[in-house]
Amino acid sequence: GLWFGGLTKTPWNLEQTSSGSSAGSGAATAAGLVGFAIGTETLGSIITPSTRCGITGLRPTFGRVSRHGAMALSWTMDKIGPMTRSVADGMLVLRTIQGPDPLDPTTQTRAPLGWSPTSPLSRLKIGVLQADFDRIESAERKQVYADALASLTKAGAKLTPIALPDFPLAGLLLMLNAEGAAAFDDITRDDRVALLSGQKASDWPNSFRSSRTIPAVEYIRSARARTLLMQTWAKFQTEWDVLVSPTGSPSLTMTNLTGHPQIVVPCGFVNQNEPAGLLFTGRLYEEGKMARVAHAFQSTTKWHTLMPPLFKV
Repeated sequence: GLWFGGLTKTPWNLEQTSSGSSAGSGAATAAGLVGFAIGTETLGSIITPSTRCGITGLRPTFGRVSRHGAMALSWTMDKIGPMTRSVADGMLVLRTIQGPDPLDPTTQTRAPLGWSPTSPLSRLKIGVLQADFDRIESAERKQVYADALASLTKAGAKLTPIALPDFPLAGLLLMLNAEGAAAFDDITRDDRVALLSGQKASDWPNSFRSSRTIPAVEYIRSARARTLLMQTWAKFQTEWDVLVSPTGSPSLTMTNLTGHPQIVVPCGFVNQNEPAGLLFTGRLYEEGKMARVAHAFQSTTKWHTLMPPLFKV
């Protein structure tokens, strides 16, 4: 994230960015400057900075938390969730901020959180997205995740290797580009986007400009494909209460498009001071089950209790 012309850094390594877009939220929480922070996510902006900063990031089901008052990027994809040190803290914050809001019509579902931190994991069917772990090339990173899965098994989880459904995603992100351009159309039309610091071809200002020419037919085709993805994912996850993967899993993009919840927790370090994250995916409005598995992992590990050396009191 940008901050007065500079990059927000991860407190674990001031030479590395904390990613974004909830960069400040992640860095402040990791450094102990705040007890928790609020993040917003369209396509990874809670999960990724939480991973980079070695904290717990919870992205709820689409429609669980009101977006009223937040700056919109995509009306059909934006989510708001807590960034905390532990799963228990995250669920405490989520319980407070969730629920229907007449100012956000997507939040009309009154679904219980189902948060029971002591219920046995043996009651849950937990699938491991094995191919995501297998494609990791670094031996050090592979070992970190092998140890993490072993800790999860020690906590009582019965893990079953499974595979993600094969679904092409490239064309679906056209919807995000179009909705982002619509959200910022006023500043594009009067050329205020020229005042923004990032003006490379890949930066948002040029995405806003070019996306104004997206044909309506292509947007509708993308919307139809997204609906098919939602149906495919719902059928796939019917058999599994919770899915487990590394942070870089394609499930991050897929579930941002379908609206399913995810939570990431720190699970170790690579290259001495680069946090790694273990990602859990739940069914729609079943954040409690997902958080139960992540909480069990934290009950048998210490990663979420560690502080960056520069910020120890």
